[in-house]
Amino acid sequence: MTKKRRKKKRKPLLKISKDQQLDILGYLLLAVSLLTFLSLASPEQGRLTTLWLLCLTKAFGWGLYITPLFLGGLGLWLVLRRFEDHPLKLTTRQLGGITLGFFVLLATLHLIAAYLVWPAEDDISTLIQKGQGGGYVGGTLLGWLVNALGLMGAFITLLSSWLGVIVLTASTSLIEIMKWLRGLLQRRKSFGDAVEKEPPRVEESQQRRLTSPATPKRAATKPTPPAETQALRINPPGDEETETEIVIPLPPGSKWRLPAVAKILAASPEQVYSHDLIRKQVRTIEATLASLGAPVKVLETNTGPVITQFGVEPLFRTARSGKRIKIKVSKIASLADDLALALTAKSIRIEAPIPGKRLVGIEVPNVESAVVGLRDVMESEAFAKLEGTLSMGLGQDVSGRAVAADLCAMPHLLIAGATGAGKSVCINAIISALLLQNTPETLRLLLIDPKRVELTPYNRIPHLLAPVIVDIEKVVPALGWVMREMDSRYRRFANVGSQHIAAFNRYATAHAEAEALPYIVVVVDELADLMMKSAEETERVICRLAQMARATGIHLIIATQRPSTDVVTGLIKANFPARIAFAVASSVDSRVILDTPGAERLLGGGDMLFQPPNVGHPLRLQGTFVSDREIERLIEFWHKTAKPGATVPAAAIPRPPPGLQAALVQPALFPKFDDPAAQFKDGLVPAAVEVLLAEDRASVSLLQRRLRIGYTRSARIVDLLTELGIVTVDVQKGQSRGVNRETATALLQSLEGTKEG
Repeated sequence: MTKKRRKKKRKPLLKISKDQQLDILGYLLLAVSLLTFLSLASPEQGRLTTLWLLCLTKAFGWGLYITPLFLGGLGLWLVLRRFEDHPLKLTTRQLGGITLGFFVLLATLHLIAAYLVWPAEDDISTLIQKGQGGGYVGGTLLGWLVNALGLMGAFITLLSSWLGVIVLTASTSLIEIMKWLRGLLQRRKSFGDAVEKEPPRVEESQQRRLTSPATPKRAATKPTPPAETQALRINPPGDEETETEIVIPLPPGSKWRLPAVAKILAASPEQVYSHDLIRKQVRTIEATLASLGAPVKVLETNTGPVITQFGVEPLFRTARSGKRIKIKVSKIASLADDLALALTAKSIRIEAPIPGKRLVGIEVPNVESAVVGLRDVMESEAFAKLEGTLSMGLGQDVSGRAVAADLCAMPHLLIAGATGAGKSVCINAIISALLLQNTPETLRLLLIDPKRVELTPYNRIPHLLAPVIVDIEKVVPALGWVMREMDSRYRRFANVGSQHIAAFNRYATAHAEAEALPYIVVVVDELADLMMKSAEETERVICRLAQMARATGIHLIIATQRPSTDVVTGLIKANFPARIAFAVASSVDSRVILDTPGAERLLGGGDMLFQPPNVGHPLRLQGTFVSDREIERLIEFWHKTAKPGATVPAAAIPRPPPGLQAALVQPALFPKFDDPAAQFKDGLVPAAVEVLLAEDRASVSLLQRRLRIGYTRSARIVDLLTELGIVTVDVQKGQSRGVNRETATALLQSLEGTKEG
């Protein structure tokens, strides 16, 4: 048997893809358009060009001069369609609008020629033969409309078609067009009224008086306060015509004055970025992800001070079965390191997805970072919208918009991050913003700085309740005084029937017998040092203040550079819903702060994730920067203002409360009680202290055996001594209890002195 030879199919010598065919068509259209222009401009024409122009005249009539433009534009779009940055980047909708506009124009030209230029001499068919009006194409379209709808129907149809062309080409809606026309008519009417009413002539002196700035161009964002107020007029950057007025009320009869923001804070330089570099990064992102099996399309870019966010839409890929499958968001998020390699970036963070959008955010560091000054944020509209005087300028987001927050709404703030990531700068910016809005009558500060170098310059301002606390032994007594102040304020609220500090201060303003209360902000620069010294007492005091102090106007700002579970405990995190995370070493540290990874990919230098209260996702911001010189000017202003003989007399300068001052002088001697002996209803307390000193340990069973008392009484004595700091609990060794011999000895000496007195 002979095998039949199969005929082999001959491969084409030249295989042209669809894209190449469109490119060839585009070049041909460009050539035809150029040839037509040259033929129209040349006085001498050849046979072919004469025949070509005659055909165009018969087909398009007066549209002969527009046809080369249409063909050339279509050819140029076909040639440049695959380039991302070409100037003729059109959507399919816009291309359809331009094509429709060409044919509507031909029909309109024929309508003008047939019924306006030669209304009685020639009909539609005669004009077609002469090549006038819209030619054969325009005449045929107009003839169909006139035969079907009549002359008025054809006119209305063409007018509606022009509106459709505008809607398609401009990518707008008919409602927006009507609004624009309405605004145009209103402006014309107001202009006509202004011309009819000639303004009266005034003298030059009167004219100067009338044109002086009296009212702002934008309404104030806050209600007009009484006469004793100070207004900060702020012009947003780049907007000279609008003016936002922030009014900060001062207490009645106040002799203090607030510093001017423009004199204290310096303006930041304008940010400059490269459009060519952004377009190059767009092409790199799309090409890299497509080569890794995750094709995307970049739909938007948001340039911030430090990073640029590229909003990408996941596309489809073709499976082996031929089915199109949508790219998973997790697939894109897992390629962050590959993108960083392709873009030669230090670190890339992927936000999958962007909240409120159907896009995935790819955040790429800028080549040159911009500085976000505190003045830029305080002069923003976002800052002006906040009510109250505890507003904080946090920074700018990935789009360059200012972000501000109200400390009263938080009501407490936890700040954590590695060393050098920008934590201390953030604290200085927050304190500076508070000092620019508040006098010592409305705000008092309690600053705790175990590192002894960050907050000590603020010792010269009159807002402090006490000098900056640098001794760890004095921290818990100081926080204990804050707790007692909180309880005292609650008793005052109950006496007048108020539920929070704002209602009480309104009551105090209306009643002379009551005194308004200032807000108290406690700033702790390093929580880890306090937790290492006395973890149980520190956690107990901080958590109780965080749970109950909001209504009394007491707010906590706690920072740490060691975000571990033994420092930022679960109980502390539960009472601090507002958190700021700077760059950390690992995703574990990020989860400790924010309960989610992401902070390990931050860039440092003020790059942070801000978790607002009652929001499910953190916001990436570039924190505000306050220079040492600006801080010095602010401190110098308040120091000079608080000097005797200056603007404010010495009698008006607030002084530390006696209870807090006593607690800081003798932190080991019962900061909770003014009279130690009067507080001990149980006479066995001195004997119990002597037993503990002799045994150098503490337990309920020990006091039961030695003092021969019951369990309830023994446990009550141990709890009392624990609260006073005599009995300590070693957290690392479980429930093992120790004795603070120094405090116990001081207690016995105090009791002996009380008896002798």
